[in-house]
Amino acid sequence: MEGESVVIVLCTAPSGDAERIADLAVRKHDAACVNIVGVGSVFRWEGEVQRDREELMIFKTTQGRLSILMDTIQGAHPYEVPEIIAVPVIEGAKEYLAWVAEMVKPPERH
Repeated sequence: MEGESVVIVLCTAPSGDAERIADLAVRKHDAACVNIVGVGSVFRWEGEVQRDREELMIFKTTQGRLSILMDTIQGAHPYEVPEIIAVPVIEGAKEYLAWVAEMVKPPERH
C-alpha cells in the first residue's frame, strides 16, 4: 500500500452513535483511527431550519478503502441521509500517512 492516497472522511451522528460507528470502522480496518468532536449543527430538514447537538467523526483511511468505509458508515448510521464527505490529504507526515495505510490493510487469512 505504499503510495496509497490518504483520505479524511467527515460524518456527523447523534451522540452515542458516533462512538459505535467509529469503533465498527476501526475494527473492520475501514479506518485507521477516528476522532470524535462535539459540534452544534444548523441545517434545513423537511422544510424547517433545525438545530441539534451532534458528534463529528473524522475518519482517516485510504482511497482504496473509501467505498468500503462509506458502506460501513451508511449501514450503521441512524440518519436517513447521513453526511459523508471525503477530502483528499494533499500532504502530511510520511510516517503518519504510512501508518494509516498499514492500519487499513485487512488482516491476512491463513
